[in-house]
Amino acid sequence: MNFALIMLIALLVTGAIWLFDIYLGKPRRVKEAKEPVLVEYARSFFPVILAVFLLRSFLVEPFKIPSGSMLPTLLVGDFILVNKFTYGIRLPVINAKIIDVSQPQRGDVMVFRYPEDTSLDYIKRVVGLPGDRVVYRDKHLYINDKPMTMEDRGEQFNYVKSGLNYVTAQRTYEQLGSHQHAVLLLSDLPPVRLGDVRTFPSRANCDYNESGFSCTVPEGHYFMMGDNRDDSNDSRYWGFVPDRNIVGKAFMIWWNFSDFKRIGQAIN
Repeated sequence: MNFALIMLIALLVTGAIWLFDIYLGKPRRVKEAKEPVLVEYARSFFPVILAVFLLRSFLVEPFKIPSGSMLPTLLVGDFILVNKFTYGIRLPVINAKIIDVSQPQRGDVMVFRYPEDTSLDYIKRVVGLPGDRVVYRDKHLYINDKPMTMEDRGEQFNYVKSGLNYVTAQRTYEQLGSHQHAVLLLSDLPPVRLGDVRTFPSRANCDYNESGFSCTVPEGHYFMMGDNRDDSNDSRYWGFVPDRNIVGKAFMIWWNFSDFKRIGQAIN
């Protein structure tokens, strides 16, 4: 569901009804005549819809985390806020950038429109920038032939998958750009599930084998991975994210019904 499109249609309809009444309806009404209910609703809702539309389109948009692909950074059920102008001002609905502000950086947690179905919003971590050579070998990440620092503190992280499957993962800490963040690794799973790799644009830029993969990111695109590395459907499987698909940068958890301590936490 394209909520921005629905909001735009509601804005245009209520605005048109209100303007029609101002210039054509009201001058023809008898002074004592009551304002039509439809006009009353349009006049009342138009400024509210306008404020919400502008806020969601250009400033901040809320999202709910539906899956565990970004564990342990984001939990299922977290409600997050996404900064819509960090990476540039974009026109709502068509998502065309009109003002460039800054570019995504390695380690940013970014919301984007899923390349295979742009009606879906995904959230992952930016791993590869345009032109980067991303290598993931034996569950260790290399960017432009430089290994990313991994710190194993001997920690475990437990969570429940769909179907009430209890999972115990190894929690390690990765340095990616200016971000040090936790990632989860499952020792019994491979670095990439070769059978799940699809055909995608610029697939020729990638090479896969049992120990991992290497990909060169095309210009104007980004390579995204989930922090729950062995349980994430990400760029390893469906390819690169074009700049036009970017929604914004996730920056804060604003609500979680199950854990109030998470409210107000910054997203690193």
